[in-house]
Amino acid sequence: MRSGELDVLVIGGGVVGTGAALDAATRGLRVGLLEARDFASGTSSRSSKLVHGGLRYLEMLDFALVREALKERGLILTRLAPHLARPVPFLYPLKNPVVERAYVGAGVLLYDAMAVAGAVQGGHPRGVPLHRHLTKKQVKRAVPALKKDAASGAIQYYDAQIDDARHTMGLARTAAAYGAHVASRCRVVDVLREGERVVGAVAEDLETGDRFEVRAQQVINATGVWTDDTQAMVGERGQFKVRASKGIHLVVPKDRIASTTGMIMRTEKSVLFVIPWGRHWIIGTTDTDWDLDKAHPAASSRDIDYVLDHVNAVLERPLTREDVEGVYAGLRPLLSGESDSTSKLSREHVVGHPAPGLVVVAGGKYTTYRVMAEDAVDEAVRALPFRVPDSCTEDVPMVGAAGYEAAWNARVRTAEASGLHVARIEHLLGRFGTDVDDVVALVARRPDLGQPLPGAEDYLQAEVVYACTHEGARHVEDVLARRTRISIETFDRGVAAARPTAELMASVLGWGEDQVEREVQHYLKRVEAERESQQQPDDETADAVRLGAPEVVPIS
Repeated sequence: MRSGELDVLVIGGGVVGTGAALDAATRGLRVGLLEARDFASGTSSRSSKLVHGGLRYLEMLDFALVREALKERGLILTRLAPHLARPVPFLYPLKNPVVERAYVGAGVLLYDAMAVAGAVQGGHPRGVPLHRHLTKKQVKRAVPALKKDAASGAIQYYDAQIDDARHTMGLARTAAAYGAHVASRCRVVDVLREGERVVGAVAEDLETGDRFEVRAQQVINATGVWTDDTQAMVGERGQFKVRASKGIHLVVPKDRIASTTGMIMRTEKSVLFVIPWGRHWIIGTTDTDWDLDKAHPAASSRDIDYVLDHVNAVLERPLTREDVEGVYAGLRPLLSGESDSTSKLSREHVVGHPAPGLVVVAGGKYTTYRVMAEDAVDEAVRALPFRVPDSCTEDVPMVGAAGYEAAWNARVRTAEASGLHVARIEHLLGRFGTDVDDVVALVARRPDLGQPLPGAEDYLQAEVVYACTHEGARHVEDVLARRTRISIETFDRGVAAARPTAELMASVLGWGEDQVEREVQHYLKRVEAERESQQQPDDETADAVRLGAPEVVPIS
């Protein structure tokens, strides 16, 4: 990035920033991307992990947003990232067997019709089954965990889920494969200007302390909840403001809720999801205003009680704090409006050009990242002095996606050839897609890497090494919190896996014993601070406690 002027520089390594880098690179542009922390370390690793149209937005009459999101859902499921996304059934319990069934049924029918129309428009399969109506007896068979009076019947519909952090990291890798220069742990500390025009950025390599300039004809600000902060570098607050809304999620073991399907329920403020997640359930979310630390939003005791109280209202056997394996909190970047309630703010996105050479993209939702990225790059290339092709990302599968179905069909053969159990190969295919061959090759060279990771036996040791060699992981936190989900999928939050992970990373990254110890201690302090913050009564005290654990790489 130092060596010559780029066409486009993207600031922000979340899903929109990495999507914009991929969009620009696949148009043949010279592209750079700078991320201050790790890829997806903010909002893009802390979502509900759903790829969905947003059923509740139909009730708000936001048909355009739902239609757009359903088309993108189909593309992700069938073309762009089929190895990371999969259909998930959701049961919507009904209290009134006649009026509510007619009202909700009409909405879900429209939802499915929009999905079919989006599939036709996008030229791809629908990706998920159509909805169906269930009687009270069918509901009890599908969800034995429900209280007897919790539903007089139900409607079951389908959406999809995705590992958001792996997907975002995969977009960064795909952009790099098409020629983009992509760097994590590089913070933008200032912008370069010539008169009123923005012509690049000053970046600091947080690993070395080195500062350098990156010159670019156009800069795209895709920093999500940090949008206003980044705007301030050019002395502009922009044409719009971004307001952060906190959503927290609980992770519990699969056996704590007897159900064959996910669920969605209304709350007084929003909706509550119970989402299948491998051998776990993800339950959430909240929707509250947040104006404290953006890097590490904290879940308070009040947040956790809110989620437990609402899910327990329909469960025969209530969940307790002891059932909770993991807790995570994320911030939605909502476009600020006149509403005092964040749950009513827009999930639409906007693109602006507040200063010559600077494009800002803000708002939106995870599912529509590709459209947001395309719109941002469209705005940027209008100012370039040469003709740029239209976006083609609708037809660009991410790394690991091409040939996934054939690789899945060959999983038994792959297991036999590798010596790994077929269940392990299925697990790897669901995380790496066709790149599973690279992981298996590591095991062939080092058979010890085919062993489970101590403290997190669902994962192989090879996955830690691969995270360093192929996926840009620089620290233990990167691996346990984002390349894997060990930090929320184990009762000890990954504590037992921290040292084995650090030692495996050391063999690749050249760490000495001192660095291994620093990495382990940092991770243990992170977990301790998160656990303690979750015992605090409110946001302010939870935030103060969470900030007691320093960044693994300090940001001045």
